[in-house]
Formats: sequence, structure tokens, C-alpha cells
Amino acid sequence: MINEFKSFIAKGNVMDMAVGIIIGAAFTAIVTSLVGDLINPIIGLVTGGVDFTNKYAVLAGDVPAGASLEAAREAGASIFAYGSFIMAIINFLIIAFVVFMLVKTVNRAKDAAAKEEEAAPEEPKGPTQEELLADILAALKK
Repeated sequence: MINEFKSFIAKGNVMDMAVGIIIGAAFTAIVTSLVGDLINPIIGLVTGGVDFTNKYAVLAGDVPAGASLEAAREAGASIFAYGSFIMAIINFLIIAFVVFMLVKTVNRAKDAAAKEEEAAPEEPKGPTQEELLADILAALKK
């Protein structure tokens, strides 16, 4: 069983997947910071400082007027937190766009590298085996 486990772990796909997950976790932190620290404040400026996060509707229970979403939750009220959902959608769209731009940039770099490889002049090839045999045959006939 230990040998089977070692061979499973040593497979290339498992190691590639592990590296991908680790890099993905690190990339998630970067994208989260990009969205929360850079893009959302700009959106706040454009929309006049509207923060959707604290938008909610009280379904049942008593909540003081103007209370934050967290205060409404702590009061034990049943709430419909549509603002958090709207912010989650906006964050998803921003993250999807950032990932799209990243993939597009990587694909451009790959295409440019492939074109450079194609443009590299090929070394002249020598005669094929059939051509050499034909030359030998011609020499023997002389």
C-alpha cells in the first residue's frame, strides 16, 4: 500500500495539480486585494460612494432604522441581504475580467514565442537515404 501511495504521489499529474492549487491560492489573494483595495474604491467614486454591502430588507424581526447588515444579523432578524449578493456579482465580474485579461496576455506571449520559433531558419538538410543510394548506384554503373 505504501508503494502504491508513493507511485500515486510521484505521478506528474498529481504534482502539476498541487503546484496549480498552490499558485491558485496565492493568485486568489492578489486578485482579492486588487478588487477590494483598488477597483471597488474606484467604483465607489464613480457611483457616488454607494456601498451595496449594507443593503438589505428585513423579512421578520425588529431592526433599528439605518442599522448595518451586521447589526441586523446580530439582532437576530431574518434579513434578505441583496446588497451582499450584488457585491458578490460585481466582484465576480471584475475577477473574471482580470483572469480573462491575464489569459489573453499569456496566450499572446505564447503565440509570439511560437512565431519566433517558426521564423527561425532551418538548417539545410542533407540528402535522404534514397538519394544517397541513387548516387551510389549511378557511380557503380559508371
